[in-house]
Amino acid sequence: MTVKKDKVVEMHYTLKNDSGDVIDSSKEKEPMPFIQGFGNIIPGLERALEGMKAGDSCEVSVKPEDAYGIHHPEAIQDIPMKALQGIDNLTVGMELQSQDEQGNPFIVRVKTINKKTVTVDANHPLAGETLHFSVSIESIREASKDELEHGHVHSSSCSH
Repeated sequence: MTVKKDKVVEMHYTLKNDSGDVIDSSKEKEPMPFIQGFGNIIPGLERALEGMKAGDSCEVSVKPEDAYGIHHPEAIQDIPMKALQGIDNLTVGMELQSQDEQGNPFIVRVKTINKKTVTVDANHPLAGETLHFSVSIESIREASKDELEHGHVHSSSCSH
C-alpha cells in the first residue's frame, strides 16, 4: 500500500530550520497520523510523501509558499493597550484570538509590550521559513468512512 489520497498514514518526523535547529520531532512519541489529501499536514510535505510505502524514509525541504506562507510585514501591528483591557497577565509570546472585518477568527502573538501599545504578529511562527523534514513512514491503512467524513484520523480519545 502506498501513501495516496484517503489513506491514513502514520509517520515519524524531525523538523529543522535552515540553521539545523530541531523545531519539532515525533521521536520518543507516537507516530503522527494524518489522512493524505485532506490538508492535515502542510501542502509541500503532503506532495512529497505521495507514493511512499511503509518503511520508506526521506528528507524533504519545503519552501515557505508550500508550508506556512511567506512572512507578511503588514501582519505585525501596534494596537492600543486599552484595546486589551480585561486580559490578565499579558506576556510576550502569548497568543490572542482576534477577528478580521468579516468576523473570521485568527490568532495573533504578542511580540512586545509598551506602556500604551502592544505589538502583535498575525504571521504563523514559521511563516517565511524553509522547513527541513526527516520523515519515516511507519504505517498506511484505509481510512474509515467516519474518518473520511470528519476529515481527520480517529483515535480512542476522539469524541466524534
